[in-house]
Amino acid sequence: RKDVGNVSLGPATRRGALDKDGAEVVGGVVVARYGANPLEVIKNVKAKIADIAPGLPSKVLPDGTESQLTIVPFYDRSGLIYETLGTLEEALSLEVLIVILVVIIMVYNLRASLLISSLLPISVLMVFIAMRYFGVDANIVALSGIAIAIGTMVDLGVILSENIIKHTKDAPPGQKLITTVYNGSAEVSTAILTAVSTTIVSFIPVFTMQAAEGKLFIPLAFTKTFALMAALIVSLFFMPMLAHWFFGVRICSKHIRKWVNIILIPIGITLLIFGQLWGGMMVLAFGIAGTAKVVARPADTAGRGSRRPEAGSLENDNTSWQDRLRNAGNRVLEYIEIIIVLIGVTWLLAKYWLPLGPAKSLVMNAIFVAILLIIILGAFALLEYFYKHILTWCLNHKAAFLSIPTFLIVLGLTIWMGFNTLFGFVARGFDYVGWNIRTTEAWSTLTHEFPGIGKEFMPSLDEGSFLLMPTSMPHSGMAYNREVLGQLDMLISNIPEVELTV
Repeated sequence: RKDVGNVSLGPATRRGALDKDGAEVVGGVVVARYGANPLEVIKNVKAKIADIAPGLPSKVLPDGTESQLTIVPFYDRSGLIYETLGTLEEALSLEVLIVILVVIIMVYNLRASLLISSLLPISVLMVFIAMRYFGVDANIVALSGIAIAIGTMVDLGVILSENIIKHTKDAPPGQKLITTVYNGSAEVSTAILTAVSTTIVSFIPVFTMQAAEGKLFIPLAFTKTFALMAALIVSLFFMPMLAHWFFGVRICSKHIRKWVNIILIPIGITLLIFGQLWGGMMVLAFGIAGTAKVVARPADTAGRGSRRPEAGSLENDNTSWQDRLRNAGNRVLEYIEIIIVLIGVTWLLAKYWLPLGPAKSLVMNAIFVAILLIIILGAFALLEYFYKHILTWCLNHKAAFLSIPTFLIVLGLTIWMGFNTLFGFVARGFDYVGWNIRTTEAWSTLTHEFPGIGKEFMPSLDEGSFLLMPTSMPHSGMAYNREVLGQLDMLISNIPEVELTV
C-alpha cells in the first residue's frame, strides 16, 4: 500500500449547509420517539429551549450593542396540530348544533329535544375517559370517530324518547309516570342493543390492521366504538331516569310560573350587560315569552266562555275575526319556547359557521342558514307527511321502484371499478362477432368519464408549509451551491405571502 499513497486522518468533506433567508445558520431537527405524542414533544422542546436560552453565548459588536445567540424554530408543527384540532372541534360543535335543530323540528317537543341533546355531551365525555385509560391520543383521526358516531348516538335517543312520549300519550288514567317510562324504554331496549351491537362488530376487522394503516385507522375504530358504547349506556340507563325528571317536573301554580319567568328577565338583562349577548337574549326571550304565556291564559279562558253572538250580526263578524286572531296567538304561545330555541340555535350556527364568509354580515349569514334549514328540513317534513302514499306506490310498483336502487348500484360500481373494467365482458362478446365496440364514440366517452377511482392511502394535508427541492449538477462545489442556495432563498423570501425560507 505504500506504493499507492499515504493514509492519514483529516477533516471530513463538508456535505451540507443550512440557509435562512439568504444567511447561513446552524440548525437541527428534533426527532420524536415512536408512539410519542407530537404536541407534548414540541412543548417539552420549547421548554428546554427556554431553559438553555440564558446560557447561550453573546458578544459585543463594534457599535456597542450586544448580540445574543438565539434558537428560532423554522418548522413548528404545533400550529398545524392546533389548527387541525380547532377545525375538528368547530366541526363537532356545528354538528351538535345541527343535531339539536333537527331534533327540535322533527320531534316538536322541547323537553324531548333537551333530553335527546343531553345524550351527546355525556357520551362524548365518557369517550374521553375511555381514551384516557386505553391510551388513545386525541388526534384528528381519533376525534373524527366521534364525529362519525354522532348521528347513530342521536338515533338511540330519538328512538327511546319517541317511544316514551307515545306510551305517555297512550297510558291509561292513573298509571304512574315511572311505570310508563319503564314500559316505553323496555319495549325498544332490545332493538337499540341489537342495532349498536351490529355496528360495533362491523368494526372488528379495522382492529386487525397493521403498520401505517393500523396507526391511522385503529384510533378511529376505538373512538367510534367508545362513542357507541357510551351512547348505549346513556340511552338504556341514564335517559329513562332523565325522562322521568323531564316529563314529570311541572309547576302547577300559575303564580309560581309567573314569578319564575319574571325573574328570568333581569337575569337576561344582567347577562347582556356583562357582554353575554346570545345567552342574555335567550334568557330574556324565555322570560318575556313565559310571562306573556302565563298572563294570557286567563284571558283565553274568559274568551272561550264568552257569549256567542247571533248569526248575521256585525258583532259576529268582529268576534270571528278576533277568535281567529286569538287562536293564532294561542298557537304561537303554545310553541313559543320551541320558536325561541330554533331562532337562537340558528343564530349561533350562523355565527360559528359563516357560510357566506366573514365579509357578509351576521344577519345575512343567519338568513342564509335559516333558508337552508327550511329547504332541507321542509323536504324531510314533506317526506314524513307523504310517506304512506310513497310507500304504497312503491309496494304496488315493485319493478319500477327497484330499478332506481339497481341503477345506483351499477353507477357506484362503475365509478369504483371503471367502465372498461366493469363492462369489458360486453366488448369481448362483440369481439367474437367481429365488431370492436371499444372504438365507438360512446364507449370511448364512458371510458374517459369513468376511469375508476384508483387507490390513494394517505390523504393530502395542506398545512401551509411548502417543500422545495432544487438539485444541482454533480460537479458543482460546495461554495457555489451555498451561493446559489442563498440567492434562491432571498428570491423566495421576496414573495409577500412567504413568512420564512429555510
